[in-house]
Amino acid sequence: MLIRAGFEISIRSDTEMPLVCALSPRPEIHPVLGDGAVRTDPRLPLETYDDSFGNRMTRVLSPGGLVTLTSDFVVEHSGAADEVNPSARQIPPARLPAETLRFLIPSRFIESDLLAGDAWERFGPIEEGWARVQAVCDFVHNHIEFGYVHGRPTKTAVDAYREGKGVCRDYAHLAIAFCRALNIPARYCSGYIGDIGVPYAGPMDFCAWFEVYLDGRWYTFDARYNIPRIGRILMVRGMDAADVSMVTSYGPHQMEKFEVWCDEVAAHRTLDDLRGEMRVPVLGVAAG
Repeated sequence: MLIRAGFEISIRSDTEMPLVCALSPRPEIHPVLGDGAVRTDPRLPLETYDDSFGNRMTRVLSPGGLVTLTSDFVVEHSGAADEVNPSARQIPPARLPAETLRFLIPSRFIESDLLAGDAWERFGPIEEGWARVQAVCDFVHNHIEFGYVHGRPTKTAVDAYREGKGVCRDYAHLAIAFCRALNIPARYCSGYIGDIGVPYAGPMDFCAWFEVYLDGRWYTFDARYNIPRIGRILMVRGMDAADVSMVTSYGPHQMEKFEVWCDEVAAHRTLDDLRGEMRVPVLGVAAG
């Protein structure tokens, strides 16, 4: 299947202001139409680089006034839902690959050390591996009440646990905190999830989920939805949301528009059909 994704975000500032954007799909994702890069209106010089987690970042210097950030691209997807592997085993810390060890420690929004006692009391009796991670997701899914009014930029996993309310990043932070406390490497993810194969849930937003390292590889889990989903498009990974803020601004600003889309393309439509509809210039159509 084909999935079209992108965003249009307008930001107004009174003075010159640097921005760092974590808004592009991961470098290993190769769109078949468009490139997933950030464009600006008015057109401004852009610098792209890959951060320490391998995320594609974009720097731009806003001159002041209104600046619109846009991306629009199409990816090809198998149509399969997130993989489920109940037999996936937990690897003891002594045998974990070195590169996974940093995903066992506390971080800015994930105080796994403060939740270790609760984690072992709630989930310690459950079989190690997939069953234990799924039990974490089940608990977090039922414990947190979703609502945009409950989100705030300084909210941590402990806050979400105590308050029982939050947005998608809070579900991810709390689930990751429990997993790390249980010696399961877990990392924060953010990207697109369209309403593909599920009822329409309202206007799109970016979404957070997480990955855990079991049986020698990383698996996707999502404590907010708590069901396998079709069509995730990964943008960024990190220790927590502090590493992958959508837009980091170095000055005061107001967001005047925020629109995100991630939709399955009708089966009868071709890339050539879509080419003229894209919100950013498309120079060609990828082969295949």
